[in-house]
Amino acid sequence: MAQDDIKLSAAERYPERIIMRAIDINQHIISVLGKGDEKVRGYEDTFHALSEPGLYDKAFAKRIAPSAGLRNRLVHEYNDTQPEIIYRSIGEATREYVEYCDFVLKFMETLQQSQNQ
Repeated sequence: MAQDDIKLSAAERYPERIIMRAIDINQHIISVLGKGDEKVRGYEDTFHALSEPGLYDKAFAKRIAPSAGLRNRLVHEYNDTQPEIIYRSIGEATREYVEYCDFVLKFMETLQQSQNQ
């Protein structure tokens, strides 16, 4: 039983950390490249805002943005979050965040190239 609790805690903590780092990156990019008129009321909106400068398309933003809600459930330790939901979310988040990192890296490379010209 204790071993399962340790696994569950790790399964909760890693997605939380990944999602929060992405939100931090989102907020930084918005502060640097934003026009100041972005509608960012919550963490989920940071993912939508990055579709505007072309970091990725709106379809991807719509797919990844709900992970901010998972992060909120994990951080605030809502007791009604079922372990099955957490485990299923890990696979989804892994795929989405690998893709997210690819988008961010490509965007940063493009930005750097345009600044060097």
